[in-house]
Amino acid sequence: MTISPATPHPDDLRLFLTVVRRGGFSAAAAELGLSTAGVSKRVRLLEAQLGAPLLHRTTRRIGLTAQGEQLCLRAQPLLDAMDDLVSQVSAVRAEPRGALKVCSSFGFGRRHVAPALAALARAYPRLTVRFEVLDRLVDIAAEGYDLDIRVGDEIAPQWVAHRLAANHRVLCAAPDYLARREPPRSPAELAGHDCLVVRERDHPFGVWRLQHAQQSERDETVRVTGPLSTNHGEIAVDWALQGHGIVLRSLWDVAAPLAQGRLVQLLPDWRQSASIWAVHAGRADGSARLRVALDFLADWFARRTPG
Repeated sequence: MTISPATPHPDDLRLFLTVVRRGGFSAAAAELGLSTAGVSKRVRLLEAQLGAPLLHRTTRRIGLTAQGEQLCLRAQPLLDAMDDLVSQVSAVRAEPRGALKVCSSFGFGRRHVAPALAALARAYPRLTVRFEVLDRLVDIAAEGYDLDIRVGDEIAPQWVAHRLAANHRVLCAAPDYLARREPPRSPAELAGHDCLVVRERDHPFGVWRLQHAQQSERDETVRVTGPLSTNHGEIAVDWALQGHGIVLRSLWDVAAPLAQGRLVQLLPDWRQSASIWAVHAGRADGSARLRVALDFLADWFARRTPG
């Protein structure tokens, strides 16, 4: 009599897929909050349960066997379908639970995304949020992020993007700087000014692309330079406040100093579109925690949009 292998538990399949996606046991263990030995043991038990080797193990890396490749191809759609079913027929739909891994950029993440995620965790106690701020563009799927909260409208077509709030960047400088230098009268004149350049994620360094506020078909691209540059937007705003030059920053970053008169908006007819987006790797309707997070963040940012 032939004995069929038992059906693997969904959690074991998720763990196996995490090992493959992260390229090793240690990285998967760090993401899952488990020990490396524990992750390795559960994969061995899964192999024993299925009666087939799933991974080639060496001292430096792991590789998939033919059976492992088949499991990867078939397991994820099954798990997605199961999540979709559970979220639609059970209390999980109203009470999301589990881990949500989110990333964003330095300044915007610290000042605006972090408070939103703290409120999200407070509203849904069974949700655990892991938040990271980065100065580079991330591969959401490969690095295991559920959401990337981005400022800017250039989003690769393979990602799914939900606009959380309309936004644009404006040009501004401190009164001290404008007392020394004649304000620019056109975007082209920015090239002759001290501009505070920010190297931030995927934004082109030293290139400011501006659109006319009333005439959407008009745009200008200016290559700018200056004695100071940084990879942190908050530092650039601080330098602007100290009178070191002109900065192009999101209204979310400069609304307060503009209202206080500590910064002065320049070329008010010119701006750079830079809406707030929540970006993820796949459909949201199959994940209760992702769907709830998107709805919560959209409401949070809509109620706090400056201007």
